[in-house]
Amino acid sequence: MPATSANLGPGFDALGLALTLRDEVEAWTSQSGLSIEISGEGAELAGAGERHLVVRAMRAAFAVTGARPPGIGLRCLNRIPHGRGLGSSAAAIVAGILAARALSGPGAGKLPDDALLGLAAALEGHPDNVAACLAGGLAIAWTVAGQPRMARLEPRAQVTPVACIAPSPLGTELARRLLPDMVPHRDAAANAGRSALLVAALTERPADAEVLLAATEDRLHQDYRAAAMPDTLALLRSLRAAGIPAVVSGAGPSLLAFLGPREGPRYRHDRGSLGSIVRKTGIAWRVTTLDIERHGARVLRPELAQD
Repeated sequence: MPATSANLGPGFDALGLALTLRDEVEAWTSQSGLSIEISGEGAELAGAGERHLVVRAMRAAFAVTGARPPGIGLRCLNRIPHGRGLGSSAAAIVAGILAARALSGPGAGKLPDDALLGLAAALEGHPDNVAACLAGGLAIAWTVAGQPRMARLEPRAQVTPVACIAPSPLGTELARRLLPDMVPHRDAAANAGRSALLVAALTERPADAEVLLAATEDRLHQDYRAAAMPDTLALLRSLRAAGIPAVVSGAGPSLLAFLGPREGPRYRHDRGSLGSIVRKTGIAWRVTTLDIERHGARVLRPELAQD
């Protein structure tokens, strides 16, 4: 299940990008009980039992398919940092739903592909991360009559995402509580234009840092969250002042920057110059060069159905 970065600056609750940082989940049915093994991120949650997010997602999917396994086994290898704005909860939800469908036998047909997004978004609370996790690439999410929809686009290969992963987590709900109920019309209009430009910048245009810098400008959510993550906003402003297209990843506190190919005149910055700016903060950001995940979530071994 791939990590995802939502919003991407101006695309609040609408845009999501899948990244090449993956969690792996193995699930099976058993004669009784619930067994959870976790290595990597979130290993301390192995004792969460029915409250574990993958298990909750599996139960929700089983409720749709009608399957009632007497027991469940779960083994997770987690690489996506928790509480850092990189879609760990979306990956867990999608993993649970896909695993449960694969284990549901004939009942799997009650949860077709077009229903997966709805169930995942209902569990997550918003559709952008789960859409990108399911589809890969660049996802645009919206709702019609309360039901989520998505469109998948293929980003250009020249753009390289670099994650600046914050040393400490931040709860999504806290970040959302800081957002105002009303925003100025001019700010909403600016974000609408920037969102359209960002889609073009990531999919149609040649890699161009100046266009991406303009396209990733946000006026709806990042500055309002500064009180909850001042170090994140300070680094964001430093990167953007240096001409590096950077955004808060999801609800934060991590950042996502976009770098281009090493060759060519369109980009003035590379991983080295970004790292230099990050080091000046004196904070232990983990700078990780990634790629755009093109394939989305996958069930690799559906034959492992029963213990």
